[in-house]
Amino acid sequence: MRRFLLTAIALYAVFSSNGYADNFTVDKVYHPYVLPFEREFEWRLTSRQNDDGNVLMQRFSFGHALSEFMILETYLVGARDENEDFGLESYEVELRWMMTEQGRYWADWATLFELEKQHNTDDWEVKAGLLTEKEFGQFSLTTNISLVYEWGQTVENEWESEFKAKFRYRWIPEVQPGLEVYVAEDFIGVGPAFMGIKRFDRQKQLKWELGFIAGLNGDSKDHTLRMSLEYEF
Repeated sequence: MRRFLLTAIALYAVFSSNGYADNFTVDKVYHPYVLPFEREFEWRLTSRQNDDGNVLMQRFSFGHALSEFMILETYLVGARDENEDFGLESYEVELRWMMTEQGRYWADWATLFELEKQHNTDDWEVKAGLLTEKEFGQFSLTTNISLVYEWGQTVENEWESEFKAKFRYRWIPEVQPGLEVYVAEDFIGVGPAFMGIKRFDRQKQLKWELGFIAGLNGDSKDHTLRMSLEYEF
C-alpha cells in the first residue's frame, strides 16, 4: 500500500507542476475495469451549490467495448445557464483501456483518454488519465490522475491537472459505502459516497452511485451532490 500511495503522490506532483484543472472536477471516480463485449447506458447528475448560485449538469452516454480490454463511450452533456434554461453544453468521446488483468499484479491499471467540444463555441479539451485500483481485503482504493489541455475561441490555451480518489468498503455488492477526494484548481473536496451493483442474467448489471462532496475552500459555501445510474449488458 505504501508503494502505491507514493506512486500516486509522485505522479500527481509531476502533473501539478504544469497547472490545475477547472473547479467542476466533482463528477466520477473511474474504475479501471472493462467487461468483454460490454455495452452500457449511463446517466450522471451533478449539482454544485456555492456563493455564486447553483450549477446543474447532466451527462448521457452510450458505450460499446471494442475488445475485451477497451471501451469507447460517447457523451452528451447538458447544463443549466444563467437564465435557468437547461440545454446542450458539449459533446465528448472517451476511450478507456484496461492495461492489466484484474488481480494479476499488485494493483490494476488502465488509461483514460477524452476529447470534448463545447456546443456553442469553438472550445476544445483533451484529457489523458491513469486509473488504478488496489484491494485490501474488503476495502478498495481507486485513484484517477489526469493531465488536461484546453484551447479554443473563448478559453486560454493551458495545461491543467486533476486528482480523484475513492476509498470503498465492499460490504455487500448492492451497498458499498466509501469516501471520495477531488483536487483541482482552487478546489479540494471531500465527502461520503455510496454505491452498489445489482447483477442480473449473464453480463447484465445495474450500478448506482450517490455522493455529497464538501469543498474545503475557506469560509465560502461550496458543496456538490452527485449521482449516477449505469446499465451494462
